[in-house]
Amino acid sequence: MENKFFWMRAILVGAMLCLPGMASAQGASAKCSDRLVQDVPVRSVAAPGGREFVERVRGISGAERDAAVSAELLAGNLPQFLTRLKPVTLRGQLPGGKAVRITLCVAPDYLAIGSDSDFVRVPMGLAAALAVADRFGFMLPTTRMVDAIYLQAAAHLKPQPMPAGPEMRSTEYFWQHNQTILAQRQALRAPLGALTAGHKKDLVMSNRLWRKLDRVAIYGWQNSDGRPIQPLSTLHGGRYADYSHGVRLVSNVAYVNGVARPTADILQDPRLAAVLSDEGAIRATDLKIALGRHSVSTVAALAENVPSHL
Repeated sequence: MENKFFWMRAILVGAMLCLPGMASAQGASAKCSDRLVQDVPVRSVAAPGGREFVERVRGISGAERDAAVSAELLAGNLPQFLTRLKPVTLRGQLPGGKAVRITLCVAPDYLAIGSDSDFVRVPMGLAAALAVADRFGFMLPTTRMVDAIYLQAAAHLKPQPMPAGPEMRSTEYFWQHNQTILAQRQALRAPLGALTAGHKKDLVMSNRLWRKLDRVAIYGWQNSDGRPIQPLSTLHGGRYADYSHGVRLVSNVAYVNGVARPTADILQDPRLAAVLSDEGAIRATDLKIALGRHSVSTVAALAENVPSHL
């Protein structure tokens, strides 16, 4: 049943993205305005690089590490290339048959700490991910957005699973997996800032979270055929994060037939939501608020919990 569902989904998504006139993200004429990243602070030249940050947090984990990660990101310590957003366009039809295209502006890779020349991708719990995304003016993707990002990516990396066990949540595993991804990128000669996918599972927004507000929803990690290793799952608690997870930012502003609209409003619009979501309408803003009430998710609370030695 699961295999049947995947292939039905793949055919549907593929059909939506391959309609006549549809261009890949890299070849699309649409551009993402720099104004969409105006809430992302400028990185300080004194900020630690990825390797230094890993050394600082090597002995901590869980909520304590999330607090340290959040503090760095909210201070602007992320690679500049992550602020060069890429357009990803999905197409569909309104109930009356009128064609519609929705262009998202997404980060080219997963959230990372450091500079363009020295950075580490940083998995984190759902509370930290939502807090950072919200402060920057972004949200998390849906499963359909994840599929579209993969199909339109300029660089497709192969999943690189590491041995399962408690170490999966360790900072050392995060660093090792990051180095593996770096080697893949170098082998492909993929330019920094190219839309890249396939190397992480995504934290996603899902209506399933309404039933399990203490969980995190994850999806993706596509193989070369586009099939995800990880189907949509809410198995793990909201603070869970392992090396395979990534946080992809999607702008709070999207473009419906070229007209700017809040992405959350589109997801709540019963006429348009199906273009961006397999689950139909998603009350994304309400869901973020509800999730926040069940976890330490405010920016202030995260900042206050940064370990003193960091």
